[in-house]
Amino acid sequence: MAKDKLYLIKPGFTDSNRDDGPFVCPFCNQIEGLLASYPDLAANLEVERVEFPRPRAAVIAAVGEANQGLPLLVFGDAPPDDAARHGEVLYVQETNRILALLAERHGFPKLHKLLS
Repeated sequence: MAKDKLYLIKPGFTDSNRDDGPFVCPFCNQIEGLLASYPDLAANLEVERVEFPRPRAAVIAAVGEANQGLPLLVFGDAPPDDAARHGEVLYVQETNRILALLAERHGFPKLHKLLS
C-alpha cells in the first residue's frame, strides 16, 4: 500500500500582515495533536509541513494552485468516494473528514462529537 501523504502548515509561523505572532493553524493543529499523541500510527503516513505564506510550491505540485488550503490528505491508494481530484491525485481538505479518514485508514482514535 502506498502511503497517504498529509500536508500541514508548520506551527509557530509568522504572518507578514500581522505583528502579534507566532501562530498555529487551528485546523492543522488539531491534526498535529493527534499525530503527537500517537507517533507509532503517524509513522504510517508521510507528513510534510510547509511554510504558511503562499504560494506553497509542494502543495501546488501535488494538487494545483487553486487547492493550497491546508490541511490536505493525499491518498496513496484506495481513495474514498468523496475524494476530490486534481489530475490523477485524489485528496480531501476538510479537517473533520481528514480526522475521520485517519481513524478509518490508519487506526487513529475516532473524533468524538461532544453533546452539550
